[in-house]
Amino acid sequence: MKSPQFPALQLKRNEERRLLAGHQWVFSNEVDTAKTPLTAFKAGDFCRVISDRDKFLGFAYVNPHALISARILSRDPNHVPGDPSLIAQRLQTALALRERIYAQPFYRLIYGESDQLPGLVLDRFGDVIVGQIGTAGMEAMKDDIVAAVKQVINPKAMLWKNDSGARDMEALPSYVETAFGEVNGTVAIKESDVTFEVPVLDGQKTGWFYDQASNRRALLKYVKGKTVLDVFSYLGAWGLTAAKAGASEVTCVDSSAKALELIASAAQANGLAVNTTKGDAFDVLTALHEQGRKFDVVIIDPPAFIKRKKDIPKGEAAYKRLNQLAMQLVQRDGLLVSCSCSYHLESAALVDAIQRAARHLNRFAQIIEVGGQAPDHPIHPAIAETQYLKAFMMRVVAD
Repeated sequence: MKSPQFPALQLKRNEERRLLAGHQWVFSNEVDTAKTPLTAFKAGDFCRVISDRDKFLGFAYVNPHALISARILSRDPNHVPGDPSLIAQRLQTALALRERIYAQPFYRLIYGESDQLPGLVLDRFGDVIVGQIGTAGMEAMKDDIVAAVKQVINPKAMLWKNDSGARDMEALPSYVETAFGEVNGTVAIKESDVTFEVPVLDGQKTGWFYDQASNRRALLKYVKGKTVLDVFSYLGAWGLTAAKAGASEVTCVDSSAKALELIASAAQANGLAVNTTKGDAFDVLTALHEQGRKFDVVIIDPPAFIKRKKDIPKGEAAYKRLNQLAMQLVQRDGLLVSCSCSYHLESAALVDAIQRAARHLNRFAQIIEVGGQAPDHPIHPAIAETQYLKAFMMRVVAD
């Protein structure tokens, strides 16, 4: 394919250092707008990113209205955006990793920047692909993405679940639509020998949280014969797999009646017994404490309390309160699993929240396992934002 002559986006002096180190983002204040005004671009346009000395740094797509004004798609002068083979090649590379790791086709297939397709997430549920686009540049390539999915994966159906709040920052509309095939509300997946029905049309995110899969497997050796409390349970991934692994009693807590109905249905289909409680997690934890309840294992896997830097003080306070409420329900010599998917919450801050809870309750807590996101969410070494998930397994004993 003949290389098209994309317009240049020139950086200010010395602003190429991050890109040369492997980063993929160009911020608007790094652009020499006197030489290459951002206003000359439309959202989704392709460009050549060059240094102040005209050194080629990569092909990118542009959004002149966003703080991240450009994202690198390729650093190879011969591998240009608009060439259908680019996305197909990225998909094939990503698929090779997942097939090396997973025996069954249930995983995150594309994880944005970490798979060199910034702004794109693809989750695989067997013969169904669910995609989420977060940037105007990827939105402009939507048809090429669908064509590449058909070429590389050839699933029976593909769904766009483009209703994330992150799209607001790129001035993108919210919608859910079928790209091809037929998607009837839920799809079946299997994890740790438990079958789940995932509500891909109206569930959270793409319908399932593959990022916690490794941590859920790590927990299984601790639950046989134990009582387990799964808070913020959503579809019961933690709780049902614990029940399958031999937990003596499992209670799942969530604020969504629909999610709890799906847990009960999955429990019955898998021949498992699980209790469900509907309510706000903080309120339920408080009520359980007032009832004098104790559990051998307590799992807290909340949504992100900190979505922006300005949320850090309020979010850290919420994590501290949540961990204290959870720890007071942990049986002597029990286990607390404390998680956070907030990128802006540092690991040390979560450990501090857990330790403060332990000291407040005159308990001694030991970190026995530290977890992160599963390998289908690979971390880009130059982009800290791709590493967000934290999971600590804490043994809690008397002081």
